[in-house]
Amino acid sequence: MNRRIQAPRGTYDVLGEQALARDALERHARTILERAGYERIETPAFEATELFARGVGESTDVVQKEMYTLEGGDSESITLRPEGTAPVCRAYMEHGMHKRPQPVKLWYFGAYFRRERPQKGRFRQFWQIGAEAIGSDDPAVDAETILLLAEILEAAGVRARLRISSLGMPLNRLRYRDKLQAYLRDNASRLSEDVVARIELNPLRAFDSDHPGTRAVMAHAPRLLDELDREDSEHFAEVLGLLDAAALPYDVDTALVRGLDYYTRTVFEYTSADLGAQSGVGGGGRYDGLIEQLGGPPTPGMGWAAGVERILLAGSLVHAAAAPLDLFIAYEKPAQREAAFRLTADARRAGHAARLELGGRSLKGQLRQADRAGARYVAILGDEGTSLKDMETGEQRAVEAGTVLHHITQVRL
Repeated sequence: MNRRIQAPRGTYDVLGEQALARDALERHARTILERAGYERIETPAFEATELFARGVGESTDVVQKEMYTLEGGDSESITLRPEGTAPVCRAYMEHGMHKRPQPVKLWYFGAYFRRERPQKGRFRQFWQIGAEAIGSDDPAVDAETILLLAEILEAAGVRARLRISSLGMPLNRLRYRDKLQAYLRDNASRLSEDVVARIELNPLRAFDSDHPGTRAVMAHAPRLLDELDREDSEHFAEVLGLLDAAALPYDVDTALVRGLDYYTRTVFEYTSADLGAQSGVGGGGRYDGLIEQLGGPPTPGMGWAAGVERILLAGSLVHAAAAPLDLFIAYEKPAQREAAFRLTADARRAGHAARLELGGRSLKGQLRQADRAGARYVAILGDEGTSLKDMETGEQRAVEAGTVLHHITQVRL
């Protein structure tokens, strides 16, 4: 006996109520983002591996351990996209979007892939909503994108806390990096092996460690926010001032870092206590050097991504029920199937939700199936003609075969 094949660990099937909830979330996101001037973009599921190595950063966990990479032929290396910002920036350059009025505002909703340890709220194939505003370094861009994600989370019924900070521009971060590295070296005996190994490559990741000794050390570590120059400090103050003007509460978190190397200046994250350990719902930040790293001209950018699965886990999204079924077409004998098929096609062309008996059931079984499906009417084709049954009242009457749609349309109107 053959072993039954199951979905790979870290993946899942979307069924029934889950699909309706995801559709509702996508509709909320589309409405909120498109009325703010964002347009939909879809990038390929796989990209050149170099895009992520150069954009996301060689020293990040994403590039070092989490990407699904394969050979594409002719010495080409391709990777299933682990995140959405670098692909959108690649598309911005490739399609000459710098010629359009800036900033160019784009949003997406799609599947992403990381080789991570599956757990609640974390999958190897996961879905994200994302938004990117490319071409302006105005602090209002930062504040607007943060506010838009807050609106989406509110629409989905997610109770979330906004944590925000600033990483400054690269020169600030280089000066801070030297200071942090010296501090970490002085306390290396108390740090986890993983953090010690990262001191030279990516010391900021020490802030994300859950190792008790490391956490105790990082509680007294120097903070990047204290090292910002005047220009970066003013930019951050303007962002906070705009959030205050919009009455959006936030916590300035000096230990907040993001797991991708391209971030500059503003970084933020929404977290929800309803998710437990994996509390992050969504977040992002500014990436003013990313397009230049990818071979383009210096171009500012700001964006975020939010996990669809985590939003649905943390939220209380009210979604529409499945579309009502206007008409179920049943028939007594196989000889009437062709006429039943024709009536079903005509009903759908007229804009009705219509289903045809396809399971080989008896007439009694077909009526039970129509009831389970929530049909408003059942057209029954038999040797003695056609009858129409009102499933709400139970009334059944003979009608001319060509007038079935007229009868159900009149009632609907």
